[in-house]
Amino acid sequence: MFPRYRLVGFCGLPGAAALGRLGTGDPERRAAEAEKVAHSYAAGREPLPALELLATVANSAAGPDGMYRSRTPDATIRRFHRVARDRRGLLLLNIQPGRAGVLDEVKALRDWLVHPDVGIALDPEWEMGRGEVPGDTYGHTDGHELTEVARYLSGLVEAHDLPQKPLVFHQVATSVVSKQSALRPQPGVALIKSADGIGSPGLKRGTWHKLVDDLPDGLHTGFKLFYEEDAEGSRLMTPKEVLALRPQPEYVMYE
Repeated sequence: MFPRYRLVGFCGLPGAAALGRLGTGDPERRAAEAEKVAHSYAAGREPLPALELLATVANSAAGPDGMYRSRTPDATIRRFHRVARDRRGLLLLNIQPGRAGVLDEVKALRDWLVHPDVGIALDPEWEMGRGEVPGDTYGHTDGHELTEVARYLSGLVEAHDLPQKPLVFHQVATSVVSKQSALRPQPGVALIKSADGIGSPGLKRGTWHKLVDDLPDGLHTGFKLFYEEDAEGSRLMTPKEVLALRPQPEYVMYE
């Protein structure tokens, strides 16, 4: 996948505009827009449009099973998979696990993950421990758990003779991912650490430098931007500014 491509796209969920641009308007139009944005980030690489669909969404209410999460219907995933495929792009299934097990949520998406153009994006700030409620505090993961997910995806890649599969984890603060040194790359999986967080260009650069220091070997970098929140009281960073970051992001996602 790298260094041939640069992944660029939108995230979101239909009917939930607050969760990102992908969830607003017609999916086909959003995909066309994402493809156009991806080309502005080419910079010597092949732009690869990526649609990051929220497949597991953290909730403030426990729900019938007490897991503080809901799952996106297969019909919705099927539609966005078709849209991504029409654009020769990727569908990334985003997981906000609530109190559910992260690997359990990944395994629940197995029927989609056996497709060559479907990967995973994890949002560990929404991974809650016992007694924690989404929205009240940041959740967290660690290098061991991320390695478990990567190992599972690696097994699918080998068993089904798939191309390399992306595994993104978004990180909004240093506390969200502990024991990063325990993270172990797995065959057939491209591990991507995406710097999350809202703010002005200066604040976002500061977060970036905090999060990308001492990256483990084999870990690629990503960067997340927010069309509305970043622009409140400031402005959205330009592709040129994002590409000036070092190391240069290989994955760029807009919410």
